[in-house]
Amino acid sequence: MVANLETVASGLVFPEAPRWHEGRLWVSDIPAQEIVAVGPDGVVERMHEVPGRPGGSGWLSDGSLVVVSANDTTLVRFDPAGRRSVYADLNGIVPARLNDLIVDAHDSVWVGNLGFEFAPGSRVRPTQLVRVDPDGAAAPVGEEVWFPNGMAITPDGASLLVAESFAQRISAFPLQPSGELGPRRTWAAFGSAPVPCDPVEFMAAAVMLPDGMCLDAEGAVWVADAGGCRVLRVAEGGEVLREVKVSTGDRGVFACMLGGPDGDTLYICSSLPMHRHAEAEVSRNGSLLSLRAPAPRAGLP
Repeated sequence: MVANLETVASGLVFPEAPRWHEGRLWVSDIPAQEIVAVGPDGVVERMHEVPGRPGGSGWLSDGSLVVVSANDTTLVRFDPAGRRSVYADLNGIVPARLNDLIVDAHDSVWVGNLGFEFAPGSRVRPTQLVRVDPDGAAAPVGEEVWFPNGMAITPDGASLLVAESFAQRISAFPLQPSGELGPRRTWAAFGSAPVPCDPVEFMAAAVMLPDGMCLDAEGAVWVADAGGCRVLRVAEGGEVLREVKVSTGDRGVFACMLGGPDGDTLYICSSLPMHRHAEAEVSRNGSLLSLRAPAPRAGLP
Protein backbone atom coordinates (compact mmCIF):
# COMPACT_ATOMS: atom_id res chain seq x y z
CA MET A 1 0.00 0.00 0.00
CA VAL A 2 1.29 3.46 -0.90
CA ALA A 3 1.95 5.57 2.19
CA ASN A 4 0.13 8.81 2.93
CA LEU A 5 2.92 11.38 2.63
CA GLU A 6 2.98 15.15 2.81
CA THR A 7 4.25 17.02 -0.25
CA VAL A 8 6.83 19.55 0.92
CA ALA A 9 7.85 20.93 -2.49
CA SER A 10 7.13 20.19 -6.14
CA GLY A 11 8.13 21.49 -9.56
CA LEU A 12 11.58 19.89 -9.45
CA VAL A 13 13.11 17.64 -12.12
CA PHE A 14 15.20 14.96 -10.38
CA PRO A 15 15.90 15.89 -6.74
CA GLU A 16 18.77 13.99 -5.14
CA ALA A 17 21.34 14.16 -2.35
CA PRO A 18 19.19 15.98 0.26
CA ARG A 19 21.01 17.66 3.15
CA TRP A 20 19.53 19.40 6.19
CA HIS A 21 21.48 22.61 6.82
CA GLU A 22 20.67 25.71 8.86
CA GLY A 23 16.94 25.15 8.98
CA ARG A 24 16.42 24.21 5.34
CA LEU A 25 16.63 21.15 3.12
CA TRP A 26 19.24 21.56 0.39
CA VAL A 27 18.83 19.36 -2.69
CA SER A 28 20.72 18.73 -5.93
CA ASP A 29 18.28 18.95 -8.83
CA ILE A 30 20.51 17.07 -11.24
CA PRO A 31 19.11 17.65 -14.77
CA ALA A 32 18.19 21.23 -13.82
CA GLN A 33 21.89 21.72 -12.96
CA GLU A 34 21.22 23.58 -9.75
CA ILE A 35 21.30 23.37 -5.97
CA VAL A 36 18.07 24.45 -4.31
CA ALA A 37 17.08 25.03 -0.70
CA VAL A 38 13.58 24.43 0.62
CA GLY A 39 12.32 26.21 3.70
CA PRO A 40 9.65 25.13 6.19
CA ASP A 41 7.07 27.00 4.11
CA GLY A 42 7.89 24.91 1.03
CA VAL A 43 9.38 27.83 -0.86
CA VAL A 44 12.14 26.65 -3.22
CA GLU A 45 15.13 28.99 -3.52
CA ARG A 46 17.71 28.39 -6.23
CA MET A 47 21.09 28.72 -4.56
CA HIS A 48 23.82 27.70 -7.02
CA GLU A 49 24.18 26.61 -10.64
CA VAL A 50 26.32 23.53 -11.37
CA PRO A 51 26.50 23.13 -15.18
CA GLY A 52 28.32 19.79 -14.83
CA ARG A 53 25.27 18.34 -13.04
CA PRO A 54 25.36 18.38 -9.25
CA GLY A 55 25.57 15.29 -7.10
CA GLY A 56 26.39 14.91 -3.44
CA SER A 57 27.27 17.94 -1.35
CA GLY A 58 28.53 18.93 2.07
CA TRP A 59 29.83 21.86 4.08
CA LEU A 60 33.39 22.51 5.20
CA SER A 61 34.12 24.02 8.60
CA ASP A 62 34.60 27.48 7.04
CA GLY A 63 31.02 27.43 5.73
CA SER A 64 31.92 26.63 2.13
CA LEU A 65 29.73 24.20 0.22
CA VAL A 66 31.48 21.44 -1.76
CA VAL A 67 29.43 19.83 -4.54
CA VAL A 68 30.05 17.02 -7.00
CA SER A 69 30.08 18.22 -10.60
CA ALA A 70 29.44 14.82 -12.14
CA ASN A 71 29.98 15.32 -15.84
CA ASP A 72 33.36 17.02 -15.56
CA THR A 73 34.61 14.82 -12.71
CA THR A 74 35.36 17.67 -10.35
CA LEU A 75 34.31 18.97 -6.97
CA VAL A 76 33.27 22.61 -6.98
CA ARG A 77 33.36 24.90 -3.97
CA PHE A 78 31.03 27.78 -3.21
CA ASP A 79 32.42 30.04 -0.50
CA PRO A 80 30.03 31.73 1.96
CA ALA A 81 29.74 34.68 -0.44
CA GLY A 82 28.67 32.34 -3.25
CA ARG A 83 31.89 32.56 -5.26
CA ARG A 84 32.64 29.39 -7.20
CA SER A 85 35.98 27.63 -7.65
CA VAL A 86 37.27 24.16 -8.44
CA TYR A 87 37.95 22.36 -5.17
CA ALA A 88 39.38 19.13 -6.62
CA ASP A 89 39.84 17.72 -10.12
CA LEU A 90 39.44 13.94 -10.02
CA ASN A 91 39.99 13.26 -13.72
CA GLY A 92 42.50 10.42 -14.01
CA ILE A 93 41.80 9.31 -10.43
CA VAL A 94 38.36 7.74 -10.88
CA PRO A 95 37.22 5.41 -13.70
CA ALA A 96 33.72 6.83 -14.13
CA ARG A 97 31.37 9.68 -13.25
CA LEU A 98 31.14 10.96 -9.70
CA ASN A 99 27.92 10.70 -7.74
CA ASP A 100 27.72 11.23 -3.97
CA LEU A 101 30.03 12.64 -1.31
CA ILE A 102 30.21 13.24 2.42
CA VAL A 103 32.35 15.67 4.43
CA ASP A 104 33.69 14.40 7.75
CA ALA A 105 34.42 16.35 10.94
CA HIS A 106 38.03 16.93 9.82
CA ASP A 107 37.06 18.44 6.43
CA SER A 108 38.09 15.35 4.49
CA VAL A 109 35.70 14.76 1.60
CA TRP A 110 34.80 11.16 0.73
CA VAL A 111 33.64 10.80 -2.86
CA GLY A 112 31.96 7.96 -4.74
CA ASN A 113 31.90 7.16 -8.44
CA LEU A 114 29.87 4.76 -10.55
CA GLY A 115 32.76 2.44 -11.37
CA PHE A 116 31.54 2.06 -14.96
CA GLU A 117 29.46 3.97 -17.48
CA PHE A 118 26.00 2.91 -18.61
CA ALA A 119 26.48 2.05 -22.29
CA PRO A 120 25.66 -0.84 -24.62
CA GLY A 121 27.83 -3.80 -23.68
CA SER A 122 29.00 -2.30 -20.38
CA ARG A 123 29.55 -4.48 -17.34
CA VAL A 124 29.17 -3.70 -13.66
CA ARG A 125 32.64 -3.24 -12.18
CA PRO A 126 33.87 -2.38 -8.69
CA THR A 127 35.64 0.85 -7.86
CA GLN A 128 37.07 2.65 -4.82
CA LEU A 129 36.09 5.70 -2.86
CA VAL A 130 38.32 8.75 -3.14
CA ARG A 131 39.39 10.83 -0.15
CA VAL A 132 40.09 14.51 -0.79
CA ASP A 133 42.11 16.03 2.04
CA PRO A 134 41.82 19.67 3.18
CA ASP A 135 45.06 20.47 1.34
CA GLY A 136 43.53 19.24 -1.94
CA ALA A 137 45.38 15.93 -2.15
CA ALA A 138 43.14 13.18 -3.55
CA ALA A 139 43.62 9.42 -3.76
CA PRO A 140 41.57 6.20 -3.93
CA VAL A 141 41.15 4.55 -0.54
CA GLY A 142 39.81 1.36 0.96
CA GLU A 143 38.51 -1.89 -0.43
CA GLU A 144 36.59 -2.27 -3.67
CA VAL A 145 32.97 -1.13 -3.59
CA TRP A 146 30.21 -1.77 -6.12
CA PHE A 147 28.47 1.41 -7.28
CA PRO A 148 28.90 3.37 -4.04
CA ASN A 149 25.96 5.67 -3.49
CA GLY A 150 24.67 7.25 -0.27
CA MET A 151 27.07 7.58 2.66
CA ALA A 152 26.73 8.33 6.36
CA ILE A 153 29.13 8.73 9.28
CA THR A 154 28.19 7.44 12.73
CA PRO A 155 27.75 9.98 15.55
CA ASP A 156 31.05 8.96 17.17
CA GLY A 157 32.88 9.53 13.89
CA ALA A 158 34.23 5.98 14.00
CA SER A 159 32.57 4.42 10.94
CA LEU A 160 31.70 5.35 7.38
CA LEU A 161 28.59 3.61 6.04
CA VAL A 162 28.31 3.17 2.28
CA ALA A 163 25.28 2.06 0.29
CA GLU A 164 26.64 -0.23 -2.43
CA SER A 165 23.79 -0.26 -4.93
CA PHE A 166 25.13 -3.05 -7.14
CA ALA A 167 26.12 -5.19 -4.17
CA GLN A 168 22.66 -4.87 -2.57
CA ARG A 169 24.22 -4.04 0.79
CA ILE A 170 25.26 -1.34 3.21
CA SER A 171 28.90 -1.68 4.22
CA ALA A 172 30.65 -0.12 7.21
CA PHE A 173 34.31 0.89 7.20
CA PRO A 174 36.27 2.02 10.27
CA LEU A 175 37.57 5.59 9.89
CA GLN A 176 41.12 5.24 11.13
CA PRO A 177 43.16 8.09 12.68
CA SER A 178 45.55 7.87 9.72
CA GLY A 179 42.72 8.84 7.38
CA GLU A 180 42.56 5.38 5.86
CA LEU A 181 39.56 3.08 5.82
CA GLY A 182 39.67 -0.11 7.83
CA PRO A 183 38.34 -3.46 6.60
CA ARG A 184 34.74 -3.71 5.46
CA ARG A 185 32.04 -5.31 7.49
CA THR A 186 28.57 -5.90 6.08
CA TRP A 187 26.18 -3.66 8.00
CA ALA A 188 23.09 -4.94 6.17
CA ALA A 189 22.71 -7.28 3.18
CA PHE A 190 19.58 -7.30 1.04
CA GLY A 191 20.46 -9.59 -1.86
CA SER A 192 23.14 -11.69 -3.52
CA ALA A 193 26.85 -10.92 -3.57
CA PRO A 194 28.18 -8.76 -6.43
CA VAL A 195 29.61 -10.15 -9.66
CA PRO A 196 30.48 -8.47 -12.98
CA CYS A 197 27.28 -8.45 -15.00
CA ASP A 198 25.05 -6.49 -17.33
CA PRO A 199 23.78 -3.50 -15.31
CA VAL A 200 20.29 -3.46 -16.83
CA GLU A 201 19.79 -7.16 -16.16
CA PHE A 202 21.08 -6.72 -12.62
CA MET A 203 18.68 -3.88 -11.84
CA ALA A 204 15.73 -5.85 -13.19
CA ALA A 205 16.52 -8.80 -10.92
CA ALA A 206 17.70 -6.93 -7.81
CA VAL A 207 15.92 -7.33 -4.49
CA MET A 208 17.08 -3.92 -3.30
CA LEU A 209 19.13 -1.08 -4.78
CA PRO A 210 20.23 0.96 -1.76
CA ASP A 211 20.74 4.61 -2.65
CA GLY A 212 20.69 7.78 -0.53
CA MET A 213 20.54 7.24 3.22
CA CYS A 214 20.87 8.75 6.69
CA LEU A 215 21.25 7.61 10.30
CA ASP A 216 18.88 8.15 13.21
CA ALA A 217 19.47 8.45 16.95
CA GLU A 218 18.44 4.83 17.57
CA GLY A 219 21.23 3.56 15.31
CA ALA A 220 18.95 2.67 12.40
CA VAL A 221 19.43 3.70 8.79
CA TRP A 222 16.78 5.15 6.54
CA VAL A 223 17.68 4.18 2.97
CA ALA A 224 16.01 4.70 -0.39
CA ASP A 225 15.45 1.70 -2.65
CA ALA A 226 16.12 3.07 -6.13
CA GLY A 227 14.53 0.03 -7.74
CA GLY A 228 11.60 -0.46 -5.41
CA CYS A 229 9.83 2.92 -5.10
CA ARG A 230 10.25 2.82 -1.32
CA VAL A 231 12.34 3.79 1.67
CA LEU A 232 13.29 1.36 4.41
CA ARG A 233 14.26 1.85 8.03
CA VAL A 234 16.85 -0.83 8.70
CA ALA A 235 18.69 -2.01 11.81
CA GLU A 236 22.29 -3.17 11.74
CA GLY A 237 22.19 -6.80 10.66
CA GLY A 238 19.52 -6.15 8.03
CA GLU A 239 16.23 -6.30 9.93
CA VAL A 240 13.69 -4.08 8.18
CA LEU A 241 11.99 -2.04 10.89
CA ARG A 242 9.66 -0.14 8.57
CA GLU A 243 8.84 0.06 4.87
CA VAL A 244 7.36 3.21 3.33
CA LYS A 245 6.00 2.62 -0.18
CA VAL A 246 5.99 5.85 -2.18
CA SER A 247 4.47 4.71 -5.47
CA THR A 248 3.28 1.64 -7.35
CA GLY A 249 6.06 1.93 -9.92
CA ASP A 250 5.48 5.14 -11.84
CA ARG A 251 7.85 7.18 -9.65
CA GLY A 252 11.25 6.36 -8.26
CA VAL A 253 12.70 7.07 -4.83
CA PHE A 254 16.38 7.90 -4.76
CA ALA A 255 17.35 9.51 -1.46
CA CYS A 256 16.09 10.51 1.97
CA MET A 257 17.23 12.73 4.83
CA LEU A 258 16.11 13.40 8.38
CA GLY A 259 15.70 17.03 9.33
CA GLY A 260 13.12 19.56 10.41
CA PRO A 261 13.03 21.60 13.63
CA ASP A 262 13.27 18.49 15.82
CA GLY A 263 15.27 16.36 13.40
CA ASP A 264 12.50 13.77 13.12
CA THR A 265 11.01 14.68 9.74
CA LEU A 266 12.02 12.24 7.02
CA TYR A 267 12.31 13.96 3.65
CA ILE A 268 12.08 11.76 0.55
CA CYS A 269 13.26 12.62 -2.97
CA SER A 270 10.86 11.27 -5.61
CA SER A 271 10.73 11.71 -9.38
CA LEU A 272 10.51 9.91 -12.67
CA PRO A 273 13.38 7.45 -13.16
CA MET A 274 16.64 8.95 -14.40
CA HIS A 275 16.36 7.30 -17.83
CA ARG A 276 13.21 9.40 -18.35
CA HIS A 277 15.03 12.65 -17.64
CA ALA A 278 13.93 14.27 -20.91
CA GLU A 279 10.29 13.74 -19.95
CA ALA A 280 11.02 14.87 -16.39
CA GLU A 281 12.54 18.14 -17.61
CA VAL A 282 9.26 18.94 -19.35
CA SER A 283 6.85 17.73 -16.69
CA ARG A 284 8.92 18.91 -13.68
CA ASN A 285 6.98 16.58 -11.42
CA GLY A 286 9.89 15.77 -9.13
CA SER A 287 8.94 16.37 -5.52
CA LEU A 288 10.03 16.30 -1.90
CA LEU A 289 7.77 14.26 0.36
CA SER A 290 7.84 13.88 4.12
CA LEU A 291 6.65 11.88 7.11
CA ARG A 292 7.24 11.91 10.86
CA ALA A 293 9.97 9.46 11.89
CA PRO A 294 10.26 7.65 15.24
CA ALA A 295 13.75 8.99 16.02
CA PRO A 296 15.67 12.15 15.08
CA ARG A 297 18.70 12.52 12.85
CA ALA A 298 22.15 11.49 14.06
CA GLY A 299 25.66 11.49 12.64
CA LEU A 300 26.53 12.94 9.24
CA PRO A 301 25.42 14.25 6.85
